[in-house]
Amino acid sequence: MLEFLSKGGFLVAPILLCSVVALAIFLERIISFARMKSRGGNLAHSVADLIAKDKSSEARELSAKNDSPMGRMLTQAIEVKDRDRETLETVVVNAIEGEVRSLSAYLQTLATIGNIAPLLGLLGTVVGMIKAFMVIQQMGGKVNAAVLAGGIWEAMLTTALGLAVALPCMVAHSYLVARIDTYEARLQNGAVVFLKAVTKTPGA
Repeated sequence: MLEFLSKGGFLVAPILLCSVVALAIFLERIISFARMKSRGGNLAHSVADLIAKDKSSEARELSAKNDSPMGRMLTQAIEVKDRDRETLETVVVNAIEGEVRSLSAYLQTLATIGNIAPLLGLLGTVVGMIKAFMVIQQMGGKVNAAVLAGGIWEAMLTTALGLAVALPCMVAHSYLVARIDTYEARLQNGAVVFLKAVTKTPGA
């Protein structure tokens, strides 16, 4: 296999490196999301119930112990729950945006790999074709079909490899973006539950 790939030229190495980096990013995000799924739970409703019962200290302690985007967002919201509504909503919005940015870590790199992998493959093909035609010129144009075909398939190898890396990257990126959109919606729903509880709290 390595011997086969080596015929694609020096650009095979960066394409393979891109595939390794992309796989590492995808696995890291999947593992991170799996951990968060078991932590958020019904935290927003639990905190809202405590807030509604005027147990702010217990609510703050509960959210602070929960190492999840929901827990961090609610912790920041509880700290300013007695401030005016505009300040509270601003803090909540900023907290959600911060968590979404954190969830989106490395996704831009994954998208970049999906974009440059086929370009690297195309560059490898162009370089290979240039070399093939240089050989034809050096031989005075007396090249049989077998020699020409061999040079062309070696040149096309990098394009195929680049596409083979880019397509899974694009699918993985779309999947992760969809997961992040789901988490963002959960954060927004949790914020609504919290704000309703604060509104119903006496003296709020």
